[in-house]
Amino acid sequence: MEPRTPARAHLRVVSNQAPPLAGHNVVTADAALVEAVLRHGSQEVLDSLVDLGAEAGSAEAREHGMLANEHHPELTPYDRYGHRVDEVRFHPSWHWLMERAVGHGLAAAPWEEQADGAAHAHVRRAAGFMAWSHTEPGHGCPISMTYAAVPALRADDALAKEWTPLLASRRYDPGVRALSDKVGALAGMGMTEKQGGSDVRANVTRAVPVPGADGTYTLHGHKWFTSAPMNDVFLVLAQAEGGVTCFVVPRVLADGTRNQLDVVRLKDKLGNRSNASSELELDGTVAHRLGDEGRGVRTIIEMVAATRLDCVLGSTSLMRRAVSEASWHVTHRSAFGSRLVDKPLMQNVIADLHVETEAATAIAMRLAAAVDAPHDEHERALRRIALPLAKFWVCKRTPFMVAEALECLGGNGYVEESGMPLLYREAPLNSVWEGSGNVNALDVLRALGREPEVLDAWITEVGKARGGDARLDRAIEDTLAMIGGLMGEPDQLERQARRLAGRMTAVLQGSLLVRHAPAEVADIFCASRLGPSAEGVFGALEGGDLAAVVERTTPTT
Repeated sequence: MEPRTPARAHLRVVSNQAPPLAGHNVVTADAALVEAVLRHGSQEVLDSLVDLGAEAGSAEAREHGMLANEHHPELTPYDRYGHRVDEVRFHPSWHWLMERAVGHGLAAAPWEEQADGAAHAHVRRAAGFMAWSHTEPGHGCPISMTYAAVPALRADDALAKEWTPLLASRRYDPGVRALSDKVGALAGMGMTEKQGGSDVRANVTRAVPVPGADGTYTLHGHKWFTSAPMNDVFLVLAQAEGGVTCFVVPRVLADGTRNQLDVVRLKDKLGNRSNASSELELDGTVAHRLGDEGRGVRTIIEMVAATRLDCVLGSTSLMRRAVSEASWHVTHRSAFGSRLVDKPLMQNVIADLHVETEAATAIAMRLAAAVDAPHDEHERALRRIALPLAKFWVCKRTPFMVAEALECLGGNGYVEESGMPLLYREAPLNSVWEGSGNVNALDVLRALGREPEVLDAWITEVGKARGGDARLDRAIEDTLAMIGGLMGEPDQLERQARRLAGRMTAVLQGSLLVRHAPAEVADIFCASRLGPSAEGVFGALEGGDLAAVVERTTPTT
């Protein structure tokens, strides 16, 4: 063997590589998030998130996130003796992430905290969900569905009392066991079918009443996408005699026997590989009616609304993780005689990415604050219109933003070890889940057409920033003119739904930034997103205090 010489050894010396982004506090390092928590919550809420932020930014959490995606969940249809079990086995890192997410109160805990009089429970949870999602995005799915199930369960007092305490527990208790044997539970949902997708009224799964058992049915059919099939309970849509109806489907029945719920296969998806998305067959599956027959969509829409909020929070988290990685890299990497972060064009790109992220953070946290005020008419109406707006726009912007952030790392960003490819693959997900872009844009039209108070709420909210920036004032007037014109041309209304949704969201984001963000951030947003000179690509800003924005977004350890 050739001896290792000093000349050969020097080839292995590493220089000019950015250190791993680990050991920073994901909460306190995010100025926009800190300011939003203080704005909509309190110092006490912020203090309660510091430990979560430190753990989310640790090297240990980063390692668990990578391991959970490297070791895919495995479906076990039968046990060694031939019994049908339909279980999914996860890597220990998945359970590490889930245990901490539940323990930090990111599942359904805020609903009980709110009921007990706690202030800002949903603001705290939203900020924590965004910060903790930096660790790994896939396990956020069962956490989100568990959070979202509670408002839908309230359609039936008995079912809500049975399930809510365990869904709101801060103790992670995996495993297929009866509810009476558990200290914590997780929820899932099954809406779509292979022939209908978003058109759930085309569902063919049948619900047959069980004679003598009021409210109990058996289901016969299938579900095309059911994420986290190891969860304890699922909200499922099926066709009863009275039409599409919502049902509560327990994984295990009260007597301890397993419900008839066959996991046919796990989906091979584009994004994360840590979560198990499954296809189910239901044949004699016991289910309990939630709400009245024929009102299934109205019943489950509360769950959909909550998961749509988490789509916005999750996409914002992907943006923030991506721009953190990009700004960290360019701060520690040199090329052509100086640090990349000192190059004017790189400053342009990073500043632009940050402005996009801060705008997403502002609208996401504003929506969470609305959930904390369920009896306020303005907040209710604003949430009704701003939720599909933000779901459409923020989730739609995320893939472009993450791709640009990945490019900042060059070839290093194209390597799995950097974590950027996972973010890139995951970026389109939230625009598909809980209604695609078209579904949410059409929901905006539905809200505008059926609920006049939602437009009043939007006007009131953006009007709070009037006089703060002339470009925003013009954009408000132009958008109102657009709405009036399209409402008078029904043939054009649906065709222009995406354009209208994007414009209304950008104006709402602009108003929030003008009111609350540093002047340099609001200035760049209004110039690049509301003015006529928008180029459609990141890094084409015409001016602004770019260095200050770059400093605002770059993590410190």
